[in-house]
Amino acid sequence: MHIYDTTLRDGTQQEGLSLSVADKLAVARHLDDLGVGFIEGGWPGSNPKDAEFFRRARTELDLNGALLTAFGSTRRASKAVADDSQVAALRDAGTSVVCLVAKADRRHVERALRTTPAENLAMIRDTVRHLTNEGKRVFVDAEHFFDGHRADPAYALEMVRTAAEAGAEVIVLCDTNGGMLPTRIGDVVAATLASTGARLGIHTHDDAACAVANSLVAIEAGATHVQGTANGYGERCGNANLFSVVAGLETKLGRQVLPAGRLRELVRVSHAIDEVTNSAPSTHRPYVGASAFAHKAGLHASAVKVDPDMYQHIDPAAVGNDMRMLVSELAGRATLELKGRELGMDLSGEREALGRVLEMVKDREASGYAYEAAEASFELMLLDEVSGRERFFTLESWRVIVEQRSGGEVVSEATVKLTSHGERHVSTAEGNGPVNALDTALRKALEKAYPGLADLDLVDYKVRILDGRQGTGAVTRVLVETSDGRGRRWDTIGVDENIIAASWVALQDAVTYGLRRQGERPDPDAA
Repeated sequence: MHIYDTTLRDGTQQEGLSLSVADKLAVARHLDDLGVGFIEGGWPGSNPKDAEFFRRARTELDLNGALLTAFGSTRRASKAVADDSQVAALRDAGTSVVCLVAKADRRHVERALRTTPAENLAMIRDTVRHLTNEGKRVFVDAEHFFDGHRADPAYALEMVRTAAEAGAEVIVLCDTNGGMLPTRIGDVVAATLASTGARLGIHTHDDAACAVANSLVAIEAGATHVQGTANGYGERCGNANLFSVVAGLETKLGRQVLPAGRLRELVRVSHAIDEVTNSAPSTHRPYVGASAFAHKAGLHASAVKVDPDMYQHIDPAAVGNDMRMLVSELAGRATLELKGRELGMDLSGEREALGRVLEMVKDREASGYAYEAAEASFELMLLDEVSGRERFFTLESWRVIVEQRSGGEVVSEATVKLTSHGERHVSTAEGNGPVNALDTALRKALEKAYPGLADLDLVDYKVRILDGRQGTGAVTRVLVETSDGRGRRWDTIGVDENIIAASWVALQDAVTYGLRRQGERPDPDAA
């Protein structure tokens, strides 16, 4: 089974996604770590960046298992293959494998290429033979194959036979427009295999939200080569998500297509490639998303407590993921008990405390809190009820002033008064906004008692108006994300009619949680 990745070529056609040569080299290394068989590096004859990539790949890309592939087109109509510069670029790219794109739809041949059906077949035949004679392994992407098969099945099948007879190792049937459904894909792949006897591959797009399903159906129908992209990147609605395809093949169809043990790297590689491409990881991606094995409903949690497989289609660890329990107004005692276990707390004997926490969660979520998005705040609330939260200071007061000065400059100033370990601290700080000023003043007030605060950074701040009909008087929800500088992040929440008050609650929880994680000594007199 060929696992063929086209992220560096087809994936980069996604709107808003642009990779430097260094980025492409980094992505290739991650894909090689996962264990894919082929990495399509780009089209060396089409642009300077791809040409540079193949030049640098010769010395900078030391692949352990994957084979780098160059992509390009057949010779031009009415041009000798030996004289075609694009074919020469493929020949000279330094790869052992070449993937050619060729038209399988007679209408595209006549309208887009503006040549005859017979010349198109000759272009395919000549180019495949030329490259195989040069010692290359040749794959052929049969572009628009399924649309072409519907319009003129005889010509689409003849295109496959021509490529195979010329020496192409695989003919890849492409759902280029992404509009096919699984039943159609399966029938056509099976019929093409029976008619031609060629080794077939599948390349699908997700315009009808069926790319992964279409790929798996094609494989069950006889395709032994599958193309896709990391995280489903690609033009329009994207390509088949190769990670979902691989996970489906290994966990659903029992076909080991990656080296042993590599499937557990799926989440890590998915997120690492998102980092390189500067893409925000979708929490709802199958298999690799943070929400892929997250349970929210109380009914589900009760069953998961007995046996996780009751509401999970696979063991999350198989792909490097984890099960998560989400706390919300839909939660029951089982949810809280499992969440406590996830946080390292045995709550099996805390029935009354769990009941109190459950009512608090429901009441607070009714007022605007969302604890599934702020697990650090939930953990602190749980500690309050079960064992008593460790507190690090006692607040006396806080104040924020926003002033517009002459010249139009707007400055925020915050003052925080608190007591920690028997000492009263009054701290004032300016900031580029009221929340920044408040955060800075709180840290200054505590920095003497807790020097570890210097490692904490506020990395994200989100505000949501919960009832727009109330205008500027609406209740506001604030979410704060904080980092300890060592790769760990946590989210805290505050809700209030006053946006600064909501921010203070979230900031206070963020600092408390961070100090607790650092193992700082709490203030025994704090209330």
